[in-house]
Amino acid sequence: MDEYEKLVNGMNNPRVVIDNAVSPTATLVKVDSARKHGNLLEAIQVLSDLGLTITKGYISSDGRWFMDVFHVIDLLGCKITDTAVISSIERALSADSAADSVPNNAEFANLTALELTGADRLGLLSEVFAVLAELNCSVVDAKVWTHNGRIASIVLVKDLDSGSPIADEYRIHHMEARLRKVLKGEDGVLGVRATMSSPATTNSDRRLHQLMFADRDYERIAASSKAESVTVLDWAERGYSVVAVRCRDRPKLLLDIVCALTDMGYVVFHGTIHTDGETACQEFYIKHLDGCPIRSEAERQRVIQCLQAAIGRRASEGIRLELRTLDRRGLLADVTRTFREYGLMVTRAEVTTKGEMAMNEFYVTDSAGNPADAMTIEAVINRIGVESLKVNEERLRRHCSAGDDASGGGAGLFNFGSLVWRNLAYLGLIRSCS
Repeated sequence: MDEYEKLVNGMNNPRVVIDNAVSPTATLVKVDSARKHGNLLEAIQVLSDLGLTITKGYISSDGRWFMDVFHVIDLLGCKITDTAVISSIERALSADSAADSVPNNAEFANLTALELTGADRLGLLSEVFAVLAELNCSVVDAKVWTHNGRIASIVLVKDLDSGSPIADEYRIHHMEARLRKVLKGEDGVLGVRATMSSPATTNSDRRLHQLMFADRDYERIAASSKAESVTVLDWAERGYSVVAVRCRDRPKLLLDIVCALTDMGYVVFHGTIHTDGETACQEFYIKHLDGCPIRSEAERQRVIQCLQAAIGRRASEGIRLELRTLDRRGLLADVTRTFREYGLMVTRAEVTTKGEMAMNEFYVTDSAGNPADAMTIEAVINRIGVESLKVNEERLRRHCSAGDDASGGGAGLFNFGSLVWRNLAYLGLIRSCS
C-alpha cells in the first residue's frame, strides 16, 4: 500500500473503548467505525467467540459512520475485569477483517472440513459417524444442528493413522459418495461437500446458518405453537423497515438474528437490544443492500419465517448429555448408535477433541421430538458409562420448569408500538415528548 492507502485504512479502522465505570453490572464496549456491510455482525461475533453475553446494546449509523454500544458480561454474569480478556476484545474488534477476529480457527487449520445437509431421521448421525470411522477418519471437531426436519453439520476430520489432513482427491470423492447415500432422504434433497479448512474459514455458527438457509429449512414445516414473536412494520417516512423480536433469551441469540439479516442482504442502520430476566427484546431499523425497505407482503413474511428459523436452530429442545472420556477409534459411532438403539434423536451436538480427551455435548429427545423418558436416559448412561456420560442438571431443571412461557410468543407479551417510539427517541430519529 502507498502512504495514502495506509492513511485511509488507519482513519477507517474501528475505534474501541472499553469502560467499566458507566454501568455497575456490565462492561461497556463501544465501537466506532466506517460503515460497511457485515461490520455489526463481525463485532457481535467477536464478543460471542470470547464467551461474552450482550445484555443491552444500541446501534446507530450516521452517513458512512456507525457506532455500536454493547453492555457485556462474562459467563458468570460479572463485569469484564481481566486485563487479558479486555486486551483480546480490543485487538479483535480493531482487526482489519473478520478472519482476524475469530480466536479459535488456527487450531483447526490443515484439517478436512465436511459440510453436510439433508433430511433428519432417527439414527442419521450414528450412520454418518460410522461411515467416517470405517473410512479411517478421526473426527476432531463437529457441530450439528437440526431444525424443521432438516440437519446441517460441519465436521472437521483428519486421517486416523497419520494425523494428517485428507488431501487425496479420490479418497475425498469416495467419502462424499458414501455420505451422500447416508444423507439422501425421501425427498432426495441433500448436500455433501468436502473442503480444506483454514484459519480464515467462515465462523462455523454462521456457516451452519447459511447451510440451513440454503436448504430452506424455514419453509418446510408450518410454525409451531412455540414460534417466537417476530414483527415487521414499515416506517415509510424514513424509508426503513422495523423488525422487532421478543423471545426467551439465550446465549448467542443476537448473533443468530444478525446472521440471518446479514445473509438475507439487509443492513441494520439503527437498533436496540435489551434483556429482562429470561426475555430478550430486540429492534432493528433495516434496509436492503439496494437502499430500499421491505417492498411486499411476501418479502415481509419471508423475513419473519427466516428470523424464526434462525432463533430456533440453536434453541433445540432436549436434555443435554455431556460426554467426557478418552478419545478412541469409533467412539462417536458407538455413542450415537447407543442413542439410536434406545430411540433417542440428537437435536444438536458439539464435538470437540482436546489432546487425548473427547469433550462432547448432545441434546436428545425421543423419536417423536418429545422429552426423553428418565428411565431411558438412565439406561443410556449405564450403557455408555456413568463416569463418562452425565446429564447437565441445570439444563434439565430449566427443561422441566419451562412451562407455557417458553414460547416467547403471544400478543399479550409484546407492546411493539411503545418500544418503537421510545427507541426512535433514543436514537434521535424523532423528538421525545418526555
